[in-house]
Amino acid sequence: MELLGPQGFTASTGRSRGRALRRAARGAERALGDALLRGAAQARGLGANRHGRARRWTLPEVDRRLFRAVADRDWPGAEGTLPRLSRAADRSRLWLGVAAGIAASRSPRGARSAVRGLASIGFASAVVTPLGKRYVGRARPVLETVPLVRQLKRQPFTSSFPSGHAASAAAFATGVALESPRWGAAVAPLAAAVAFSRVYTGVHYPSDVLAGAAIGVCAALAVRGIAPTRSQLPAPGRPLAQAPALPSGAGLVLVGNVGSGGRAGGQSGEPTELGAVRQLLPEAEIVVCDPSEEDLGEVLEQAAQRAAAHGGALGVHGGDGTLNAAAGAALRAGVPLAVVPGGTRNHFTQDLGVETPVDTCRAVQAGEAVSVDLGRFRDLGAAGGEVPARDGYFLNTFSLGTYPELVRVRERWAPRLGAWPAGVLAAVHVLRTGSPVHAGLGGEYRTLWLLFAGNCAYRAGLAPVRRRDLTDGQLDVRLVDAGNWPRLRLLVAALTSAVDRSPVHTTARLRQLVISDIPEGSHLAYDGEVAPAPARLLLDKRHEALTVYRSVLD
Repeated sequence: MELLGPQGFTASTGRSRGRALRRAARGAERALGDALLRGAAQARGLGANRHGRARRWTLPEVDRRLFRAVADRDWPGAEGTLPRLSRAADRSRLWLGVAAGIAASRSPRGARSAVRGLASIGFASAVVTPLGKRYVGRARPVLETVPLVRQLKRQPFTSSFPSGHAASAAAFATGVALESPRWGAAVAPLAAAVAFSRVYTGVHYPSDVLAGAAIGVCAALAVRGIAPTRSQLPAPGRPLAQAPALPSGAGLVLVGNVGSGGRAGGQSGEPTELGAVRQLLPEAEIVVCDPSEEDLGEVLEQAAQRAAAHGGALGVHGGDGTLNAAAGAALRAGVPLAVVPGGTRNHFTQDLGVETPVDTCRAVQAGEAVSVDLGRFRDLGAAGGEVPARDGYFLNTFSLGTYPELVRVRERWAPRLGAWPAGVLAAVHVLRTGSPVHAGLGGEYRTLWLLFAGNCAYRAGLAPVRRRDLTDGQLDVRLVDAGNWPRLRLLVAALTSAVDRSPVHTTARLRQLVISDIPEGSHLAYDGEVAPAPARLLLDKRHEALTVYRSVLD
């Protein structure tokens, strides 16, 4: 029996139509869900296959979309800057100029940063060209979407992957930052702009730039593995020493030698480094000394005595000769020494790891110091004669014979020619004008072109280069005998810098050495100073004799 509803429909017909409506609603719900899924997938950078399932784009698809996004967007101020910047980075010309600018700052750390940055570029270039572009052939982007005003006049034709410009930029910036974080922070925005310019001008995909940047960073790290940065090396003065902390500088008596370096443009005309000390250590007593008008040695002795009376320290600003005089004064007064780099030569401060006035002031404020060795030379006088009471000291080197003249000429020519060519030309100069020195060494009479004694061991080479340890308790003694064919032997000595393997060099690590029978009229040199040589000399060491401020965290 059928039951009729008010509308005349049967009950079974109503139920079937309800099921149809429910099926239609479920179908609409699924369609809406699929549509939402596809929309969400597209918003996340995903595609959808014919079954409605989301799928990830391939790297080329992502590259092309990002490339078009950069091309379509308006970048204010970039049209007149980024193409020029990209061209300036061709063949690393931009980075050569930046490196020259950093080196011109006359900061040792800046010079090392510039060299490390360029070395990193060289390493990166050796990887990108033969291993990247040669074996990964990738077409350059199509320029139809890149505005003509952005495009480079000369389009590159090599493989797009990886970006050599990005590799060089990242290598230089990373290399500089590893040596000097401050210079690295200054260079990083420029490197990032160069890398972005390669996408902006349409010559690279984003992945090309990212891969090149990764290669550049790895190249800089590889260079650091071969040649460690200064921060990776142990402190040259390793034994920590007791020194008073002087937060405001009270008790520090600092003597500045205005004859050692450039003058500032300030009211007093004093060296610029002293101005930095005045700001960081306002209560320090600063004495400006002009050696042409007063005795620098006497000024240092008086300053050391005043520092001792106040329980403070002796400070000194100047070159190696000034630091030599201050070291003796500090040793006799029993006070630590604070060295502020300045002057024409700063071998001791560079080996110590103190490169700027800020380095010195921070160590003085914290009371951080290390012990270092002092080389000593003593006038033994004639046999049975009087022995002078005061010894002479050297922080860096002592030399006898033609070596003082050789070093003087070499250092005068090195800034223009480089250290090795200048050393050879200096040896040629000594060949023409010098003559060997006859002297007794340890009881043996010898004819020498030169005798060199370093305060602690230097890296191998005819001339002193760098020390890694300032407390080894040894003298680094090097001799070049005249022997047969004396002038030829001197030239060979200059050409063979690896003295440990040279047949004309004699090297030794000694604690003391007696030099006798020195001809009258001979001269000796110590830390850049020249003085008449006595007839008999004793060279020895005072181990860990001097306390010098140096940050132990560097």
